[in-house]
Amino acid sequence: MSFQLVIGSGPAGAATARLLAGQGHSVRVVTRSGGTSEPGIEHVALDATDSARLIEAAAGAASIFNCAAPAYHRWASDWPPLAASACAAAEATGAVLVTLGNLYGYGPVDRPLTEDLPLAATGTKGRVRAAVWEQARDLHQQGRIKAVEVRASDFFGPGVTDGGHLAARVMPKLLRGKPVSALGDPDVPHSWSYLPDVAAALVEVAGEERAWGRAWHVPTEPPLSTREMVNRLASEAGTAPVAVRPVPSAVLGVMSLVSPLIRELKEIRYQFDRPFVIDSSAYEGEFALRATPLDEQVEATVAWWRARVGGAR
Repeated sequence: MSFQLVIGSGPAGAATARLLAGQGHSVRVVTRSGGTSEPGIEHVALDATDSARLIEAAAGAASIFNCAAPAYHRWASDWPPLAASACAAAEATGAVLVTLGNLYGYGPVDRPLTEDLPLAATGTKGRVRAAVWEQARDLHQQGRIKAVEVRASDFFGPGVTDGGHLAARVMPKLLRGKPVSALGDPDVPHSWSYLPDVAAALVEVAGEERAWGRAWHVPTEPPLSTREMVNRLASEAGTAPVAVRPVPSAVLGVMSLVSPLIRELKEIRYQFDRPFVIDSSAYEGEFALRATPLDEQVEATVAWWRARVGGAR
């Protein structure tokens, strides 16, 4: 087993660290605030944009997993120095740089998303995420680092809380049988990446040299609309039927005046107003991981939220 470094301890970083530790690896997690160490996982307080300190923390690592999640409204200012620091650490240590990406870089596309699509986003957040990968890819092509990116659609599952569209804004209400609100059209197809599958994909490609140098989509179950997903979750929770109501545009406009998060969601509103579908067949054609069956995803998600906040059985 080997030493692995994880940047960030949000849902994806935490899930990745625990998966690695469960496989017998020694894991170091770096965050600004640090954390409580647990068996196999050391938490270190460190500003990951400080490349000298990050290089020191990553010395001897087989892989660096960049699962950082800067504040949504600070991507333009926070992502570039963070990505540059991660690349510097990979170059200095020889570790494989595994970056958790998303689908923003493609921009609006009228077809299922595949990895060969151009990163043609014009919005700020989409261009920032595209640039993070383009920097790492260019350094990989120059032979300076070993890099790979794993892209996921919207997360859901155990451990996903404030940032998930099927998480803190939905699950506590759903467990009480209360109506829930949805961003955009609740009836258009949408892909949902299950958090344990996200972590598993990150770990798998880190150890597969043939994966390096390109981006891959997390194995993800076929798309379901927000309404369909809420119905599946409510049925598992025993609270079906639950009403799903789109948030009116006027309400979003008022909310955006006081919420930086809501303001920033305007850029990616297209992901919820039209079909937003991920194609993960390239990954599935090369590697072992498959998406967890939807029934298992739903059962685990409801159980986790029920333990967290209570609710119907």
